[in-house]
Amino acid sequence: MAKKEKTLEAAMEELNQILARLETDPVSLEDSFRLYQEGMKLLKYCNDSIDKVEKKLIILEEGNGDGV
Repeated sequence: MAKKEKTLEAAMEELNQILARLETDPVSLEDSFRLYQEGMKLLKYCNDSIDKVEKKLIILEEGNGDGV
């Protein structure tokens, strides 16, 4: 039942593909809205992933004891 989580790099690549399609291909209004929604979901996923890494780094730095 465990769903394999996509990597940050894969999500960013999907986001880049959506942007390229919106910029270059003729897209209907419905398709552009669907692509926009997919892009926003990917953007949220990327932001959440980066936040998790930042929190882990903060914890590691605090555990290090030297503040660096």
